[in-house]
Amino acid sequence: MDPQSGLPRCYRHPEAETGIRCARCDKPICPQCMISASVGFQCPDCVRNGSGTGHAAGANQPRTLVGGRVATDDRLVTKFLIGINLAVYLLVLVFGERLVAELELIGYAYSPQLGEVIGVADGEWYRLLTATVLHQEVWHILFNVLGLWVIGGIVEPELGRVRYAALCLLAGLSGSVLAYLVAAQNQPSLGASGVVYGLIGAWVVLARHKRHDMRPVVLFVALSLLMTFTRPGISWEAHVGGLVAGVLVTYALVHAPRARRDLVQYGACGLVLLLDLGLVLARSTALT
Repeated sequence: MDPQSGLPRCYRHPEAETGIRCARCDKPICPQCMISASVGFQCPDCVRNGSGTGHAAGANQPRTLVGGRVATDDRLVTKFLIGINLAVYLLVLVFGERLVAELELIGYAYSPQLGEVIGVADGEWYRLLTATVLHQEVWHILFNVLGLWVIGGIVEPELGRVRYAALCLLAGLSGSVLAYLVAAQNQPSLGASGVVYGLIGAWVVLARHKRHDMRPVVLFVALSLLMTFTRPGISWEAHVGGLVAGVLVTYALVHAPRARRDLVQYGACGLVLLLDLGLVLARSTALT
């Protein structure tokens, strides 16, 4: 129930006030969810269970908060990301420093392991993404895998697979881009921390939108940032870049108007991607 208007909120879309209830189960439903029945309207759950005579196929498909499809396994993308990180870590254990030198994020520098000049500015743009799944120390990958599992388990069910995957990709990329832009050109960077911090940023936006108690969320973010800026050897640029991208992308996903939801959501993701590419081009030009 909204305290200001006195109207209940749709059980599938908490941001939508409504005065309509399902004729069968009495749950509040918004216009996007209501399905015409022989008497009144019914919710998608009742129609899917065979209790109604609805005929709105779009409403019959359960949707997430931002319009994504509800999946049976709501952590599938998270599991896939964790699997990639673990697989790459095993490869690092087998092939050692040479593989790290080939995949880590570095701007433009001579590599003793490879015996040549390497870096994003040398045309190796793939490093912006390969570095986000690369780890050397056990504590590093355990920390990031735990973050992916816990925070990803909160965010992925709210966004749906496609939007969640786009968020992870842009958060990781944006973290790498900020590190490439700000850090020294010979400073290496690696790890999935940019993705994890992007998920933290998404969690903040989702919690605020759903009117959760923000105090534990703010405390968690503050402690995470304190670790970022006080512990040595941490790429704060990747953390901050991922966090900012996570906030911006999720805000666009959540607040996109329903009439043009897909256009606004994917347009916003495209703008973040274009901004990242523009910054990479500018930095590469400056270094070469």
